[in-house]
Formats: sequence, structure tokens, C-alpha cells
Amino acid sequence: MRKISLDKLNQLFSKIAETQTLYMPVDTKTGARYEKWEEGKELSDALNTVRSAKDFFFPQTENLMDFKMEGKNIEIIDTRNEAEDFVIFGVRACDVKSFEILDRVFLADPADSYYENRRNHGTIVSMACTRPVETCFCQTFDIDAASPEGDVVCHKTDDALYLEAKSDKGEALLNSLNDVTEDTDGSAVDEQVKTVHERMSRLPLASLSADAFGADKTKEFFDRPEWAELSQSCLGCGTCTFVCPTCQCYDIKDFNTGHGVKRFRCWDSCMYSNFTKMSAGQPRLTQVERFRQRFMHKLVYYPTNNDGLFSCVGCGRCLSKCPIQMNIVKVMKKLGGKSND
Repeated sequence: MRKISLDKLNQLFSKIAETQTLYMPVDTKTGARYEKWEEGKELSDALNTVRSAKDFFFPQTENLMDFKMEGKNIEIIDTRNEAEDFVIFGVRACDVKSFEILDRVFLADPADSYYENRRNHGTIVSMACTRPVETCFCQTFDIDAASPEGDVVCHKTDDALYLEAKSDKGEALLNSLNDVTEDTDGSAVDEQVKTVHERMSRLPLASLSADAFGADKTKEFFDRPEWAELSQSCLGCGTCTFVCPTCQCYDIKDFNTGHGVKRFRCWDSCMYSNFTKMSAGQPRLTQVERFRQRFMHKLVYYPTNNDGLFSCVGCGRCLSKCPIQMNIVKVMKKLGGKSND
């Protein structure tokens, strides 16, 4: 384990940026967001960013390829560039876990080469939480906010930052920082982890359970009458899907520029009325069907196809951003029976 004084963080960031592009959370007028580090930018103390780190691997909009047409001849132009090596600093435990969920979608055979390219070049430096807030419920999905995963795991105390490598990528990064960090034991970190666990046990959602949900429970929940009541106030705005670190739905569209065609991939939302609309019609005609689809995917469909792994990480973004306060917690409490009484 390595250590650096908090008043020397800029030296750490500068050292990383010598060889790789560094991104980290910084404060803005609309909340914390990931930005490229440059001299003068300071690491945000916010618990989490408004948008997750998902954007680095699965961006909201990307140009997949171009087409050039001359008569009956079509030339396909590969617009991809090899991703540069980059470091994402300060990723919380919930967002780190989301990468595993996305990996199971985009790296399944055949792998999405756009996503894979970015994953191969990215190094994740996670940051343990010290003061989780009342919208946090990552422990529901067996995520430890005080001991996140990542290539390098950081713990921030009152006066220092502790860094521990957890992968080959992390080891390589940490070795490159030996000039600005020093060796240390983990006693201060152990004490902090214990304190954070105590704080987490007192959170309002500490007892929220996902035990009622999981793999192979489609029949049990699909036709529950509560869906109609739960979906009644939903606006179908899609805010929850766009701030969610695990949502992976997208649409692909071609645009004629007058000089050729550009094919784009853009995020989409299962909450939209035109989602997956085809010439034959719309597969989910009502808001209740679309609402049910979102939460069944998180709590039942995804676990069924992925060894019981839920497609929610308890980051709390949907709780804080939904304009009518409808969210996955309310769904779990309503449908979860005695486990969430």
C-alpha cells in the first residue's frame, strides 16, 4: 500500500498525466462531473457524479462508421481510432460494480469492439466512500462502499490518500507513482473502513432486501396488479435511465449528410413510447408495460441470464433525480413482500 499527503495531490495527478490522460470528478454549477485533469482543477468531494463513469466506455453518442456511395457502389469507412490509455480517478464502489454488469453485455461473444477497445485502455482508480448519504443502498446488492473494487483502490482520510493495487494495470500505475508516494501499512484504512460500515448500518435503506427478486421469477412478478399503481405517476421522461450506470439500451440511426451517410449509436430508454418501435408496431403499447420492463430487467431478467447478478448497484441516482420520486426502491418495497416490510 502507498500513501500521499492530501496537500500533494496535484503532484500525484501531474505524475499520472505525464503518461496517460487523467479524468476525475470536479465540481460544476450542475454538480460533480468527470473532466480531463489539468493544472488548477481540484478533485470534487461530492459523494458521486451526476452522470456515472459509464460514459467512458459506452458514450451517449458515438459515430460507428461512415458510408460513401457512388452509384451502386457503397464504401464502408471505419471511423474508429485506437483509444488512448486513460485513467478514471475517484470512481465509487457502485459505479465500479456497474462495469461488471456492462461487461457481461458488451463483452459477451461476439464482443462489442468499440466498448472493448475503451475497456482495454482504461484504468479504474476507485475511491472508497466515507460519508454515504440516505439515498445509498449499494449494500442491498452486496457492494461494499468502504472497500470498492478497481485496478487501484483509494481511501481518503483527513490528511492522506492511501492507494492499493488490485490488478496488473493497477500495479503498473502504482509503480509509476513511487516518486510521489511512500510505503505505508493499512492501519488507518482499517479504522476508516470500520467507521464507514457503522455509518452504512444506520442509513435509511440499510435493511432494504433484494431476496424476493432474482433469477427465474418472471412468472411470480410479471402479472402482479401493483404494476398499474406503481406506473401511474411515471412521466416516461427517461431521466432514471440516463443517470443509471448500468442501463445499456441504445438505438442506431443513419444520417445522410449530403456527402455520404454517418451511422450513430445513441443511448435509448425503455421508458420511451417509441422504444424498439418497428414497422409492425410498438411491442409495449402502454406506460405500465414500459415501466414493468425497466424494473423487471433490473431485478429479474438480467439476473436470470447472468448467474443471479442484479442489474442495479444501489447508487441512488434515480432516487435523487426522478421528478416525481418514483424509483426502484419503491418498486422493491411494494413487490418485495415481508422482506421489505
